[in-house]
Amino acid sequence: MYLDAAKKQEIFGKYGKSNTDTGSAEAQIALFSYRIAHLTEHLKLNRKDYSTERALTMLVGKRRALLTYLKDRDITRYRAIVKELGLRK
Repeated sequence: MYLDAAKKQEIFGKYGKSNTDTGSAEAQIALFSYRIAHLTEHLKLNRKDYSTERALTMLVGKRRALLTYLKDRDITRYRAIVKELGLRK
């Protein structure tokens, strides 16, 4: 499987406050970004997989909502996570 417990802990450790910090906005945005990248690669190979396309669209929306939340609450944390993940906005 592409996303196992060890990979999740690595993502949470790098972008969250600790390995068990699963609730912070930065950790969730990083996890969503990892999943979005994986689904994008899957859709490049399987372009008619519409259920995965819908799941990808929903994930992008969730990440966008979290980024908006973070931007409204703390602009410095928002700028840091966008720069670190290499997102456009």
